[in-house]
Amino acid sequence: MSDITVVFGFDMETDVGSWSPFYEGIQQGTPKLLNLLSERDATATFFFTGDSARSFPGIVRSVDEAGHEVGCHALYHETVGDPLFEIPGVKPLLPEEVPMRLKVATDWVAEALGRRPVSFRAPRLWGSTAVCNALEDLGYVADASYPLYYYAERLVPYHPSSEDWTQEGELSLLEIPNFADMSIESTDEYGRDRDQWPLFRTESAQALMKHIDGFIGYVSERDLPAVLCFYFHPWEFVPMPTELHYGEGSVVPDYFLVKNCGDYALQQLGELMRMLDDRGAKYLTAQQLAEGWE
Repeated sequence: MSDITVVFGFDMETDVGSWSPFYEGIQQGTPKLLNLLSERDATATFFFTGDSARSFPGIVRSVDEAGHEVGCHALYHETVGDPLFEIPGVKPLLPEEVPMRLKVATDWVAEALGRRPVSFRAPRLWGSTAVCNALEDLGYVADASYPLYYYAERLVPYHPSSEDWTQEGELSLLEIPNFADMSIESTDEYGRDRDQWPLFRTESAQALMKHIDGFIGYVSERDLPAVLCFYFHPWEFVPMPTELHYGEGSVVPDYFLVKNCGDYALQQLGELMRMLDDRGAKYLTAQQLAEGWE
């Protein structure tokens, strides 16, 4: 394993997360991403919600045929684990509901893919012990849900405990922390300013790379490998409206959700990959990381 390992994860969900019922990103953004990944000779994991996989089985197959991993992202873009902060109207599944919902989600993705997915990511990175235990029972090998910005403890992948998913334990499942710049002091009560996800798009790839370099230095000082797990969304690579109207009202997303979605985001993702290449990064799918982790 190289000194810098990158897991690019694309969360295949409705546009702007839970804030719309539309799928313009999956339909229009996915081909752009597949072209970019091919140009950069990089592999990635595409985490499909069960609903998106059932709605667009041809896109699922196109991802698979391009040599990327198809994973699962719950049944809908729903809170399957422990919520980290309050979002009005967004309520988590009860723990006893989790196994059934994840089984159905897995079945729907499998129907589109032709085989069962083995990597998972919880929407919003809101995982839980119940989620990990259900994934273990379903035969998953990787869960890319751990929000490092919030728990601020696991700097590298680990096998979680069946009693507490944030602690090391006996499960075969590999828990993969999502990138957060732990070299900076957080001023947010949830640590969200360490989660630099949209910075490549709201500012630039160079702005994000500064935080990546900070994290690489942080783990290097602790004699740990740099494993960078990122989450992106296909809707980020298609222009998104600043206001969405459907049903009985309108939704106005926060600026960082929709700023610079489209061609600029695609260009900056390519630039980010170029800078990662310059640092000798190796791209793996979540499954490849899990199977090669020691």
